[in-house]
Amino acid sequence: MEKGVVSRGEDVSVREELGIKIAGEIVLSESVGDAMKKWREIFGLTQKELSTSLTISTSVISDYENGRRKSPGVGMVKKIVEALLSEDEMRGARVIRAYERMAGNNINTSAILDIREFSVPMRCGDLAKIVKGDIIANSDLAKRKVYGYTVIDSLKAIIELSSEEFLKIYGLTSERALVFTKVSSGRSPFIAIRVSSLKPGLVVLHGLEEVDRLALKIAEKERIPVIISRQESSQELVRDLRRKTR
Repeated sequence: MEKGVVSRGEDVSVREELGIKIAGEIVLSESVGDAMKKWREIFGLTQKELSTSLTISTSVISDYENGRRKSPGVGMVKKIVEALLSEDEMRGARVIRAYERMAGNNINTSAILDIREFSVPMRCGDLAKIVKGDIIANSDLAKRKVYGYTVIDSLKAIIELSSEEFLKIYGLTSERALVFTKVSSGRSPFIAIRVSSLKPGLVVLHGLEEVDRLALKIAEKERIPVIISRQESSQELVRDLRRKTR
C-alpha cells in the first residue's frame, strides 16, 4: 500500500494527519514514555517489533517508555511515528482506516454523547471507580487496558444509528469502553455487539440495577467485562470520564 492512499483531500492525507496528531501528543505529553507506549499498543506492536522497524535495540524503546532515557528529540519522534504508520500499512492500515472513520464525516446524531481517547491507557478496574460502578461480569479481566471511551444514548442509538455509523463509535481502536446510558436491561446493546465484527474491550451500563441474563451470557461468551455505573446522571458520567482525557 502506498503512503497517502487513504486520502482526506488534496492538501493532506489521513496518514499525514494521524502522524501529526501522534507526534504532537508525544512531544507535548507530560509523560513522553507513557504517550509512546500508548500509541505503540494502539497500533498493536511489541517493543521488539517497533525496535526492529527502527533498526535499534529493544532496550532503547523500553528505556524511553519507562523514563530511564532522556526523552527522544523531534527527529526520533518522527522516526517512531513513521515506523508505526508504516507497520500499520503493511498490516492492512487498521488504525489509519479507523482514524479515517472517526475523523471523516461527523455522525449527525445525538445518540453519541461523547467520544474520546484517554491520555494514558486505563485498566477496567480503575475505570469502574471513575464511573462509580462494579464489574459484574468477567471480573478476571479487571486489568485489561482500554484506550478510550464512547458514551452512547442507547435509546437513540437503536433508532438513529446505521450499521456504518455504529462502527464509528469505536474511534481509533475497539479496545475501548462503550458506555451505554438510559439502559433498561442491557439486552439491546449486547445483541448489537454480538452481531458486530468489532468487539469493545469493556461495556459500561448506566441507568439500571440488574442486567438481562442474555446480555450477560453474550458478555461471557465474548469475554467482555461489564460494569454497572451508579453515577447520578449521564452528564456527570461524561464529566468524570473527560477528566481522564486531559
